[in-house]
Amino acid sequence: MSRIGRAPINVPAGVTVTIDAENSVITVKGPKGELTQKYHARMNVACENNVISVTRPSDDKEDRALHGLTRTLIYNMVVGVTEGYSKKLEVNGVGYRVAMQGKALNLTLGYSHPVVVDAPEGITFETPDANTIIIKGINKQVVGETAAYVRSRRAPEPYKGKGIKYEGEKIRRKSGKTGK
Repeated sequence: MSRIGRAPINVPAGVTVTIDAENSVITVKGPKGELTQKYHARMNVACENNVISVTRPSDDKEDRALHGLTRTLIYNMVVGVTEGYSKKLEVNGVGYRVAMQGKALNLTLGYSHPVVVDAPEGITFETPDANTIIIKGINKQVVGETAAYVRSRRAPEPYKGKGIKYEGEKIRRKSGKTGK
């Protein structure tokens, strides 16, 4: 069996889980919000005594792959409604800065115009200083997609390292031109 798929998911206090086996939909409500996810109809999801377990019908290759995936998606929902997810981005470069413009993010990235990024539903931006962006939300996938979108507005370049990068990301640097 899958080592990830067979691990039970403990449901913390204050979180309610609703499983609609007929439509293969699971809903998780917690203090930070509510998430709904459709899972594959072949997977069996059960919640007993505040423990969610996912089982598979057979050892087919597809079932083994879906087993771990389903369990991880449900686990991410439980963590999201209790703790939430966040990604931190750093802006490097002379004159590069970020600021909040209402709920949107206003990026000055060396272009002739400012770049404005609107927050998707369920996502909040924070700018503790002019070179840091924190993206928060309860849905792990949407937080990651939003962080990737913001980073793509000016990805770090390899010569000086200017651009937007994830916190802790290492930028492979190139030496540039060499004189004769």
